[in-house]
Amino acid sequence: MEEGSSKPSNSLWDKIRNLKHITMEGYKRKPISHWILLALSIVAMLVAFPASSLLTRVYYSNGGASKWIISWVAVAGWPLTALILFPSYFFLDNSPTPLTFKLLVSYIVLGFLSAADNLMYAYAYAYLPASTAALLASSSLVFSALCGYFIVHNKLNASMVNAIVIITAAMAMIALDSDSDRYDYVTDHQYTMGFIWDILGSALHGLIFALSELVFVKLMGRRSFHVVLEQQVMVSFFGFVFTTIGVILNNDFEGMASEARSFKGGKSSYILVLVWGTITFQLGVLGGTAVLYLASTVMAGVLNAIRVPITAIAAVILLHDPMSGFKILSLLITFWGFTSYIYGNSSASSEESPS
Repeated sequence: MEEGSSKPSNSLWDKIRNLKHITMEGYKRKPISHWILLALSIVAMLVAFPASSLLTRVYYSNGGASKWIISWVAVAGWPLTALILFPSYFFLDNSPTPLTFKLLVSYIVLGFLSAADNLMYAYAYAYLPASTAALLASSSLVFSALCGYFIVHNKLNASMVNAIVIITAAMAMIALDSDSDRYDYVTDHQYTMGFIWDILGSALHGLIFALSELVFVKLMGRRSFHVVLEQQVMVSFFGFVFTTIGVILNNDFEGMASEARSFKGGKSSYILVLVWGTITFQLGVLGGTAVLYLASTVMAGVLNAIRVPITAIAAVILLHDPMSGFKILSLLITFWGFTSYIYGNSSASSEESPS
């Protein structure tokens, strides 16, 4: 190529070509089992997460009322992850991470924050359509980036800041169009509180993400798939403990019998919604964790971006959620924001990688 027609090294095309070259060279050496597991993880993430969101909305729209029960469902599936983790100690020669006092305290704190986060999202889904709640929850990317910057000292570049501004603008559009998708039985105050709880839950989710990364860096000292599963099991376990205490104090276990009797579709439908909600939530978390370590954070970010419109579209088709022009525009802007963040993250990663 002639000198006059060469492209600058920092052009968008060169960055994409360099990232593609690095990715393909690394993936060519992967065995077929890697690709099978990655494909299953992607399916789990793109199907299970939207399904758990829709099941939560189904619970409320068919007669369920307890926020604590939905929070409990979100962490009650922690033994599923343990069933995957424990065999790795015996068959893959993985050694458990030593449980120090600081690490135990970090698990307890993260478990408490996770329990609070699940409760906030439960309030959000109680009052908001699933499509609206999913769009608002995408703001967790904004808070993850900001918390990562201030707590873990992750880098922020222009594309990431642009993504933060774009997604914030999309959330503002939903707020301005709040009258178009409010259910008739939901008051203005409840809708507003659902909106606030969703944003607060997203902020807390971003904080949890940053603190989890800090635990890896400061306390665990290593990052592997089974170590991530260890943290997930322990955090989910303590989240389960705290949520169970809340359910007991609120007498919601006793209320489940009456809820099941009055639930649309009967007791069997009530049980199925809660059981499948538990399973799909854990499968989604497992799928996201697997994608993160079998592929990359960029791939996990791409899939996170994709599952937002999947949830919104599925809610419109299956639950007949209202979809106004403002919400469609907000959906497109959110996807644009995710794309900008993913590009910024990949650019930062390529700059840090040795050539």
